[in-house]
Amino acid sequence: MGVTLDLSHARPKPALTATPNLSGLTRAELADALVAADVVRPEKARMRATQLWRWIHHYGVTDFGQMTDVAKEMRASLAEAFTLDRPDIVERQVSKDGTRKWLIRTAPGIEVECVYIPDVGRAGALCVSSQVGCTLNCTFCHTGTQALVRNLTAAEIVAQVQVARDDLGEWPSPKEERRLSNIVFMGMGEPLYNLDHVAGAIDIISDDQGIAISRRRITVSTSGVVPELKALGERTQAMLAISLHATNDVLREELVPLNKKYPLAELMAGIRAFPGLSNAKRVTFEYVMLKGVNDSPAEAKALVQLLKGIPAKINLIPFNPWPGSPYECSDWGTIEAFAAILNRGGYASPIRTPRGRDILAACGQLKSESEKVRASARRKAAVAEDVPPQ
Repeated sequence: MGVTLDLSHARPKPALTATPNLSGLTRAELADALVAADVVRPEKARMRATQLWRWIHHYGVTDFGQMTDVAKEMRASLAEAFTLDRPDIVERQVSKDGTRKWLIRTAPGIEVECVYIPDVGRAGALCVSSQVGCTLNCTFCHTGTQALVRNLTAAEIVAQVQVARDDLGEWPSPKEERRLSNIVFMGMGEPLYNLDHVAGAIDIISDDQGIAISRRRITVSTSGVVPELKALGERTQAMLAISLHATNDVLREELVPLNKKYPLAELMAGIRAFPGLSNAKRVTFEYVMLKGVNDSPAEAKALVQLLKGIPAKINLIPFNPWPGSPYECSDWGTIEAFAAILNRGGYASPIRTPRGRDILAACGQLKSESEKVRASARRKAAVAEDVPPQ
């Protein structure tokens, strides 16, 4: 049975201020902030930024007082001008299979979920969000039932990694035996509609003097925003994943409405032109298995033909149900038969083991249900206390 800790009322922090937070800035932004606050002289900014960077991103400190090789006077000046605070953790859940999910509040009314999945990638993967809500309305995805609120900043994306590493006890940044070895942009939102901030976050996460997660271990998943594919490859050098789910335009337009704007022929052309595409840098195609919808042998054969010549692997994802969802998961035998056809066609096609279903942390389940659960809890508490719900 999963464990849930509702932290929404635990030790509330003081009212938010406009104090700049250094923990989500790029190196250049960090140097500029130090100069703008008159904490360091311009000629010393780059050196001091490198010094602070290591404390923030290698050691994970949240208190300037812990920066022992920085003069006390400067530590005091930094504490007056800046903060290193983490965002509020509203809720932390742990699945019976070890998956962890955090609901994080980065600003008033801005809450996102991220999920740590052990034994994925080299050691464990963190699924991060790039937007609050989503505009794509994919019919099999629970997250798509929540309207877009706004893009996340690079700092808010990096904060998800920092919160996970806090909880996993992974400071200072380990070089070996990491528990968090991979980052996947497969949470809430469409990353390519927020590419500037996604690219900035990847620059911070991959810096070898800080968190130091290799760009080859960072994967960005898109539903197919074709015009941004080239820029994604050139700016981030991250691995590419495509949320595909169908082999013809009619069905894909039903499942992934973005296909109406960027149909399959255009999407495949964009993928074939993706910078760095090779057998050493394969595209991952994600294919959710929907009973009686896209799981026939004919669909499997069509998928092999669609991807012909593209260095790729295909992740088969058993559909993760959510309240009111219109689909069912394909039978296991059907999924295995589908995978066998792909294998014979020359494509590795691992079947993704569902993780975190009991805490609604599996693929396509993020955010909406936790909103409903918390709203219900607030109503019950309001009735018990005889006060109007907020």
